[in-house]
Amino acid sequence: MTAYEELMRFQRDTEALAQVAGRLGWDQETTMPRGAADQRSGEMAAMEGVLHARRIDPRVGDWLDQIDDGALDPVGQAQMRHIRKSYARTMKVPADLAARIAKVTSKAQGQWAQARADEDVAAFLPVLEEVVTLKREEGQALAGGGDVYDAMIDDYEPEMTAADLAAMFATMRPRLVALRAAVLAAEAPKPLTGHFGSAAQMDLAEKLAATFGYDMTRGRIDKAVHPFSSGSGQDVRITTRTNELDPFNCFFSTIHEVGHACYEQNIDDAYLLTPLGGGVSMGVHESQSRIYENQLGRSRAFTGWLFGQMRDAFGDFGIDDPETFYRCVNRVHDGHIRTEADEVQYNLHIMLRFDLERALMSGDLQVGDLEAAWNDRFAADFGYAVDKPSDGCLQDVHWSVGLFGYFPTYSLGNVYAGCLYQALRAAVPELDDQLARGETAGATTWLRDNVQRHGGLYRPAEVIERASGMTPTAEPLMGYLEAKFSALYRL
Repeated sequence: MTAYEELMRFQRDTEALAQVAGRLGWDQETTMPRGAADQRSGEMAAMEGVLHARRIDPRVGDWLDQIDDGALDPVGQAQMRHIRKSYARTMKVPADLAARIAKVTSKAQGQWAQARADEDVAAFLPVLEEVVTLKREEGQALAGGGDVYDAMIDDYEPEMTAADLAAMFATMRPRLVALRAAVLAAEAPKPLTGHFGSAAQMDLAEKLAATFGYDMTRGRIDKAVHPFSSGSGQDVRITTRTNELDPFNCFFSTIHEVGHACYEQNIDDAYLLTPLGGGVSMGVHESQSRIYENQLGRSRAFTGWLFGQMRDAFGDFGIDDPETFYRCVNRVHDGHIRTEADEVQYNLHIMLRFDLERALMSGDLQVGDLEAAWNDRFAADFGYAVDKPSDGCLQDVHWSVGLFGYFPTYSLGNVYAGCLYQALRAAVPELDDQLARGETAGATTWLRDNVQRHGGLYRPAEVIERASGMTPTAEPLMGYLEAKFSALYRL
């Protein structure tokens, strides 16, 4: 057996154990008894210790020294690119630090959920301070004297930097602010009102998941505080949530998570339990969830079909025609919650988080000042105050589990989705007719063939460039938003 074959056999076992660890996280968010939190934190720390030991196993270094990447085929070279990068990263992070991060973030996740429920920021800040301190330590180890926040971003979007993101956001922000102001000054569409039972919402959510190609024989839908997708290959699970006054929360969260899940389900089976067997970056991952949710799911064509499905599920719910329903679905409105934000304002939520967490990691912002900084920035960006912590700095799970550097990939995903949608419309000219019939296969097959099946084979920007025919830029997204909402609001 060659060194490459031995390394890949070892790597597949490591990937399998990582999937088991991920399942522990899924269980913690869905079905784990509340009283098991302390034990689960120990279990997850133990799993992280096992994984870390495998990732720094001396044999890995020996195999890497023996392998000539140039003698491998393109798939083998891509595998080695990921393995070499992961090994170099892991060797920089002490094992005890990795275990401490796993343990404290597991504990912090439960404390965040309770603090959010209790509207008690003070109860969460001490453990968040621990998380921030440990993540700074990790970032310093990874950066090797470079920018700590860049090292964190690289975990989620390889080869991206905070400076590049800041420059992109600087071009987007004025246009988003101007569009938001123009839209909010115009006559607003009718909001959705009424009562929509949770059971009926979940039934329709499962139908929507199937409509967008989610394979339920290799997945499942559960409820969680914060919707997410988990797993890869043959076991990809999603969660959603219901609000009996707002079924759109459930439906579009479901479609969003289905976009993530279909990416994982559609990766070439040959890459299963290898570094190529998952999405190549969170930005590319988010491009799939956002294009499913927004450009497809919130389109005039698809909402016409969804209108009929809602009438079947809920009867007369106060909206009489598909066009009014389309305007209702895409209504730009005040709101505090990122996951419920309309397309016009969503990226402003991300820019807020990007700037705050960058300041937290640099030490320019202290954890004790986070709530005030959040509230001040939100009021400045959106023009009204945060009313309660669960609508402010406690609304997202990300910081409790140490995902610093993750938030900007949401907006990057929107940018990527804009590029992909422009190419998709050119490739599938009959797209609107298909969506109006509730048929998504034309779009989802194109995305599968051009993005999803490749998994980690190509670098993130290369995936988008190969699929869309352009270097990633915010222009297609901004053009799409300005055209859509100018027409919808008759600007």
